[in-house]
Parts: sequence; structure tokens; C-alpha cells
Amino acid sequence: MVRELILAINPGSTSTKIAVFQNTKEVFLKNIKHPSEELDGFEKITDQYSFRKKIVLEELESASFDIKSIKLIVGRGGLVKPISSGVYEVNDRLIEDLKIGFLGEHASNLGGLIAHDIASAIPGAKAYIADPVVVDELDDIARISGHPLFERISIFHALNQKAIARQHAKSVSKSYEDMNLVIAHLGGGISVGAHHKGRVIDVNQALDGEGPFSPERTGTLPAGALVDLCFSGKYTKEKIKKMITGQGGLVAYLCTNDAYDVEKRAKAGDSKAQLIQNAMAYQVAKEIGAMSTVLKGNVDAVLLTGGIAYGKPFVEAVSERIQHIAPIYVYPGEDEMRALAMNGLMVFNGEAEALVYE
Repeated sequence: MVRELILAINPGSTSTKIAVFQNTKEVFLKNIKHPSEELDGFEKITDQYSFRKKIVLEELESASFDIKSIKLIVGRGGLVKPISSGVYEVNDRLIEDLKIGFLGEHASNLGGLIAHDIASAIPGAKAYIADPVVVDELDDIARISGHPLFERISIFHALNQKAIARQHAKSVSKSYEDMNLVIAHLGGGISVGAHHKGRVIDVNQALDGEGPFSPERTGTLPAGALVDLCFSGKYTKEKIKKMITGQGGLVAYLCTNDAYDVEKRAKAGDSKAQLIQNAMAYQVAKEIGAMSTVLKGNVDAVLLTGGIAYGKPFVEAVSERIQHIAPIYVYPGEDEMRALAMNGLMVFNGEAEALVYE
């Protein structure tokens, strides 16, 4: 087992989470907030990586960690090329695609860049990314949209879904590769994946295109009405994209992205909050039902995870519609920092092989 420290780095749009592990034990966790005025001066998100790296190193120094004792650094993977699930050592090609944002700009692109930059200054240290959002294991049939100009793509909460899948499989003394699971990640975005023997063979494109609406995203919209809106002359392309991702879902209906706030309002008798909360649960349940058909009804379990899974009324509203499918297990929250570190540790200990990004 590795005796040195493992550093996990998870950059978000307004924060950078870092965690330090000694083997499997978390010994440090920090969520560094970045006020908008700190980031407004950067033209592109990737321009922030030196700034964020400096803050990460300052936090570690402030916590009295010896940087040279860190031998394994795992960053959150970003919008690179579609790749298979696994752990990838950061190489020149990966750095290039993280910098240009192969599939778009996102703060998660900074994870691998910061990890590589820190590791390069530590003798013997390695930098990795693990299960980025672009993990693509779709069956060919799942890529067909209905028109050849539009191909369905895989962008989802791969890191958390894979980690929860393995955690559940272990808890029932089975191998993830031997199970069929439907997993719903319920967070700021919502993704529902059909896991067939260790592969996510179908999943809604949770970033900006498909599936249930969420606290910040519209999910699937009526196509005709969306086309009319786009050509109405009332909105710019940027405004409509923001409307779909960032200002959709609960934000659009209730002016909040806080599902717990909506739950409290519903309990207090706010009929609109109750309706919207139930509608989101309804759409999640529909997507779970759809993914169960992908698995031909052969589902070992349905797993509910993510921050919204803490909400008992929401979980109950989903569960009453899907309880006929398979046993339901709830794993609230998302321990992405542990998932990053443990993926890297598996490679370091020879339990998994680092993949090459090409």
C-alpha cells in the first residue's frame, strides 16, 4: 500500500475542492471558494489554472503538509474526447485537450492541469484523472437520435455513478461487472444511467440536452416550441443556452436552485413548489423506467444518489413510481473526493491499470 499522501483536486465553477488521503483515510478536506470578482479577470476558464494551483499549494502549506510527501495526485477530468471508464495518467495529449476544451469549457478541465503542474515539481509523483464526465460506453443503438445530423452523446456524472455502483456491488458481495443497475444521480444536474455488467450502455446527456429537469437545467424540451423560441428574435443564442443550462429547472420555475428550499416551501403549503417538486420526481421516475427497458427489465437494483437523495419526500415520490422495477437503495450525497483518490490508489497499488489517453 502507498504510504505517501494522495491529493485529490476537484475544481468547480466557483470553488476548488481539495482533499488529502493517507491510503484510504481522509486526513484533510477543504472547499476553497472563489468570489466572482476573483475570476472575472480571466478570459477563459483554463487561464485560471495557475491562480487556482497557487491557492491549492497555499492551503496545503497552511495545513502543514509536506508537498514532497504527495506522490499521487488525481484531478477531476474535464470535457476531453469521449473515453472509456478508468484512470488516465496525464500526458501531453490530455493536457492539450484540457486546455482547448475539446468538448467545451468547464472548470473540471482544470483538474488534470493543476494535478500535472504540481506533480511535475515533485520527484516520483504521478498525476491522473479518473472517470471524467465524457466517459462513453454507449451501445451503438443508443447513439441514434432520430436524425443523422444529431447523434446522442454521453456526458454524465460518471465519477459518482461508477463509485456508487462499485460500493453497492461490494455491499451485496457481488462484482459490479456481474450486475445490472439503474443509477440516478440527483444533483444540480440529473443523470440516469443503465449499467450493464460494468458498462453504462445508455444515459441521458445531463449537461445540456436530455432527461429530467433538475435544479438548474431544463432537460428535454418540446422540440417545436424550442425551435420557435430560437427564431423568435427575442433571445440570443447565449441567452437560450443559459436558459437551458443554469437558469432552467427549479431556477426557472421557483427562482432557486436549492432543492431543500423547495422541499421546505412545499411542506409549508406552497402549492406551486409542491407541484414542481413532484414534477421533477415524476420525470426522474420516467427516466428510470426508460433505462429499465434498456436492460430488458433485468435490473438487480435501482440506486439513488447525489445531494437531492437526502430529501425524503423527493425520494419517496420517485420510489412509489419505480418500486416494481427492482429493490431501491439510497446513497445520498456524492463523495467525489474519495472516489478520485481511491481510483488513483487502485492504480498505484496495481489493482487497476492506468489507461493512455490518445
